[in-house]
This record gives sequence, C-alpha cells and structure tokens, in this order.
Amino acid sequence: MKSQRGCFIAFEGGEGAGKSTQGRMLAEALRARGLSVILTREPGGTPGAEAIRNLLLSPPEDSWPPQAEALLFAAARSDHVAHLIRPALARGDWVICDRFVDSSRAYQGGAGGLGDAAITALHAFGSDGLRPDRVILLEADEAALGQRLAARGAEADAIEGRPTEYHRAVGAAFRALAEADPQGFARIDAVGTPDAVHARILAALGDLLP
Repeated sequence: MKSQRGCFIAFEGGEGAGKSTQGRMLAEALRARGLSVILTREPGGTPGAEAIRNLLLSPPEDSWPPQAEALLFAAARSDHVAHLIRPALARGDWVICDRFVDSSRAYQGGAGGLGDAAITALHAFGSDGLRPDRVILLEADEAALGQRLAARGAEADAIEGRPTEYHRAVGAAFRALAEADPQGFARIDAVGTPDAVHARILAALGDLLP
C-alpha cells in the first residue's frame, strides 16, 4: 500500500488553449513511468459534479446570475474534491485536472466581477482551500486561440459563447494570478505542436517528477 501522498496538477487557460489534449498527454507520460494517474475535469469528475456541469453549461435560461454561477461551480468542486481528488491523493495517485479553482478566480472572480476574495472564500468553505501542487497555465495569443476554436467546429457552450471582451478579461485575470504566485504556476507557451508544448510542460514539472 502506498504511503506517500500523490501529486495534484491542474491545467488552466482560456478556451482553445489545449488543456484537454495536454492533460491526456501528461497522463500517458506519467503512466509510462509506472505512476498511477487519475485524469479528471471541472466542472465534473464525479456523478454529482457532472450533473452540476450540465446545469452550468446548458442553463435553464439564458445564463445564471454571477453569484449563482459561482455557487454552482463551488458546489461541483466540493463534491469532486471530497469524492475523487482527496481520496486519490491519499492513495498516492497523481491527479491531473482540466481546470480547478483558478478558473473560478479568473472567470467568475475576474471577468465576472465578483472579486477574488469571494471565490477564495467559497473554496475555503467548500473544499478546505485545496491547492494543486502545480498549476500549468497554457498561454497563447487571442488569434491563435480563435483559430483553434474555429477548427473544433463544435457549438459553443454558455461560457465559451460569451463576448470577446469577457474572454480577454479572463486571460488578464489568469496572468495576474500567475504573476502573484510564480512558485505555484508554470506559465507555458501553448503555441506549437502538441509534442512541443508537452515537452515544455514536462520541463516545468521536473522538480515534481520521480
């Protein structure tokens, strides 16, 4: 039985930054090293959190009020942390999560205008303030992200479909969070081939890898 706590890595960034692709590639690389890896996402990851995800991305009306949206994200995260993330870390697994609390800080707290204090207070209450061991922030210019989203061809959800100004504010909020916590964040250039970006991520995690 494993006795050492696992490692928690969160991928963050704007729409189209490549979080899902890079999360999968990192999981494969870690498994190739013999590590046990859980790949998950937010909102979601557990049955309860996935039910809330559906409410968030396909709201019953045009959109949720900002405070309600923040509460729903925090509720989904609380269930995710309690039922998946903390048990996995306690087993010694690595957990790779596509978005975590810093998305709420950037989207609802920053671009949504609720402020960082409100979001971090919800996280302290709902998830005991759990932080990733490292946040991988994937960054690319607006034009590159727009091209990736167009290439997907999928219909935008309630958050992806918000105005350009909103997503610009999200990017600015992410940059501010990373600048305020350079030890906790690894800022990664997301432009280039998936393999090239993956190599940058592995280099940024070198101190955590066995």
